[in-house]
Amino acid sequence: MTRLQPTEDEVRLARKGRKVALVVAATMVLWFGVQLAGAAFGLPVRIAFLFDFAAIAAFVWALVVTYQLWQARGSTRPPNGG
Repeated sequence: MTRLQPTEDEVRLARKGRKVALVVAATMVLWFGVQLAGAAFGLPVRIAFLFDFAAIAAFVWALVVTYQLWQARGSTRPPNGG
């Protein structure tokens, strides 16, 4: 049985998917870290909101890119769903 090599589009989509996963994971870790540091060191609420909005922006970006990946993936699959 021969194994087919992934096409350039599949490699590009996989790379983009890994980037989204990394952004989501890093955002969660950093956001949790800032929340813990804010509670421990008494950071102003203004700073906490800044990091909250940055995390929201990262999640919105990840959602948009994930939607683009979903659309691109649907156009590269064979019609029988294989």
